[in-house]
Amino acid sequence: MGYWLVKAVLAPLLKLFFRPYITGAENLSAQGAAILAGNHTTFLDNFMIPLVVPRRITFLAKSDYFTGKGPKGWLSRQFFSGVGMIPIDRAGGAASEAALRTGLRVLEAGDLLALYPEGTRSPDGRLYRGKTGVARMALEAGVPVIPVGLIGMAAVQPGGGGMPKIGRKIELRIGKPLDFSRYAGMEGDRFVLRSITDEIMYELMVLSGQEYVDTYATKAKADIEDARSAAREALVSSDAPVAARRAS
Repeated sequence: MGYWLVKAVLAPLLKLFFRPYITGAENLSAQGAAILAGNHTTFLDNFMIPLVVPRRITFLAKSDYFTGKGPKGWLSRQFFSGVGMIPIDRAGGAASEAALRTGLRVLEAGDLLALYPEGTRSPDGRLYRGKTGVARMALEAGVPVIPVGLIGMAAVQPGGGGMPKIGRKIELRIGKPLDFSRYAGMEGDRFVLRSITDEIMYELMVLSGQEYVDTYATKAKADIEDARSAAREALVSSDAPVAARRAS
């Protein structure tokens, strides 16, 4: 009930402020399990897909949203649960396996599961290499993958977070379901998983119009942070002689 209550309150506000519209809605069946795979550029993506798509959607979301302390943490947990999010630990290893099993339970119930193959938000608006978890989940559950391209989100939330800019138009382009049943039983083959994932990312590139970068977004973020740290250190170093002369 919490999901539909939150949707009833927020969906009209999103439509009023951002005028989102959907193309390809006919590619969403009225029933049956499927994975919605979307590109990810802003925090608002987490709400736009569930609140615009008619069917109930369950999102796998990072556990940080559910670990806050005090009244604020409690409100955060209630809200994210209300919009259909399930917390997962993205640390890898056993945590990744647990996330996979959580997603499979959602699909076994015949529901829609939404996730971002990139694994994290794009640091610069480009589309990055997908992780193979979505492919493995699709093969183990025997369900199609429906690509969803979100367009205009970066203009709404430049930098991926912060206060959204009202009045910017948003589009959700829903692609045709991708059937990978020809790979049934091959979820343990990493080459098959990579091939499936690359096919999904290609469809997202076409739908979203983003430039594709064949590296992981997590690495790109680390590289950007390293470059910023180096620039700060260089600035400090260049200022040191000036400070020394002034002191003398």
